[in-house]
Amino acid sequence: MFSPLTPLDWKRRAVKYYPQKKAVIDGEKEFTYEEFGERADRLSVALHEAGIRKGDHVAVMLPNTHYMLESFYGICQLGAVMVPLNYRISAEDMEYIINHSDAKMLIVDEQFTEPIKEVEDHLSLEEIIVVAVEGYESAVKGLDYEAFLERVPHHSPPEVEIDENQLLTLNYTSGTTSKPKGVMLTHRGNYLNAANFMYHLRVEHDDVYLHTLPMFHANGWGGVWAITAAGATHVCLRKVDPPLILDLFEDKKISLLCGAPTVVNMLINDPKAKETEIKTRPRMATAGAPPAAALIQKAQDILGLNMTHVYGLTETSPFILYNEWKKEFDEKSADGQAMIKARQGIELAFNGETKVVQQDGQEVAWNGKELGEIVTRGNVVMEGYYKDREKTAEAMKDGWFYTGDLAVTHPDGYIEIRDRVKDMIISGGENISSTEVEGVLYKHPDVLEAAVIAIPDEKWGEVPKAIIVRKDNAGVTEQAIIDYCRENMAHFKAPKAVEFVKALPKTATGKLQKFRLREMHWEGTKKVN
Repeated sequence: MFSPLTPLDWKRRAVKYYPQKKAVIDGEKEFTYEEFGERADRLSVALHEAGIRKGDHVAVMLPNTHYMLESFYGICQLGAVMVPLNYRISAEDMEYIINHSDAKMLIVDEQFTEPIKEVEDHLSLEEIIVVAVEGYESAVKGLDYEAFLERVPHHSPPEVEIDENQLLTLNYTSGTTSKPKGVMLTHRGNYLNAANFMYHLRVEHDDVYLHTLPMFHANGWGGVWAITAAGATHVCLRKVDPPLILDLFEDKKISLLCGAPTVVNMLINDPKAKETEIKTRPRMATAGAPPAAALIQKAQDILGLNMTHVYGLTETSPFILYNEWKKEFDEKSADGQAMIKARQGIELAFNGETKVVQQDGQEVAWNGKELGEIVTRGNVVMEGYYKDREKTAEAMKDGWFYTGDLAVTHPDGYIEIRDRVKDMIISGGENISSTEVEGVLYKHPDVLEAAVIAIPDEKWGEVPKAIIVRKDNAGVTEQAIIDYCRENMAHFKAPKAVEFVKALPKTATGKLQKFRLREMHWEGTKKVN
């Protein structure tokens, strides 16, 4: 009577009970669950006839389209392993990941074939499938996706026995100073993470979910599975386009979305935001970088978004904390509520145990002051890094996964990140949280985006420096920013220098790449990364 835990079973359920329900909206194209299920099954049959078997790896480089959703189900229900690729990485990293992952086949969007062409002769692929896109011409030779599906008969895919502990996806983290690492995620881990997504983000059958978050990033945080499980509607979004997103809120009655704080910032600062009344009041989960309380408050005040802060890593499928909202918090001021919502929060129901520990492994005091590293254990934690025992051993010690994030635990058990281990600024023996300083900067009316890093200092060892993107037509000066910070926080924490730039370096999912900002200041020293 045992049934393995796999999110793939939710497609079967959705097709069974909601065959005529609108499953996917992708621009002008729409598919019912019956139609979506049929397309995913045809992909499975086509892949099987092309030689893909249980345990084989298939790489996919697609934006948030119905083809990407089909790939998650079509590949994985064969017992094969999907390798979602970030289409914004360099050709060199693409070559490394495709070969390192042992991918036999690549499904690629026509728009992103140019970098594949650069390294095509060095790839170990047996086949390339190209998704045609209007206005683009493929730079590589390959089978057309639709033709690939049409050449197979209409019948069910082969039945494959699934072990819930086998790999479902192989997700690569962005490399900084080292090569990208392949995170091995199982059927069981994805199932339980998606269960957390459904329960804690309150996913319902009538929800309309907008895929602003890249599906390649930790499998859309589990949204690719959870929305199907509820029989809700997926709305695809090829790229983050704030005016389009604001239109979709009303046109498609969007009720739920996820995104990094960068996306939130883009939405609230788009000129259209001031003239758009969003009646649906969508729920939005944000994570990826600690969001400033001021940013969350603006999202709620300007757009009427109902914000929920979640936290996790690719290595944890990804959710391990969420900010549970209690009725007692409603009595607090708007500023007080935003401060609470900026915390990472408490364990989710299905992820396992998470805590903050000192260097000796003892849990920190729940006083909101004692600093430690977030560690976690449970079914959502990865199996390890693919073909990299050394990195796996560094991250997983004594039965715990070490996140690299420094945090405190408040008296109510809510965890709040202070910084990444490598981003903490130690000035004259005092710890300065770069995210705390950034939180103050985001309250300044002329600041659009901010990043705070450590720079060398002869007297103090290192001091904070702010790198700021100003709002359009803002003329705030370096000294004005420094004075503002000194007025709103302890003087020793205030930036000693300020630089204004046009844009901050980010990953495809909106995370700040502070190592790139530090490189110019720490070249040849220990703190480049």
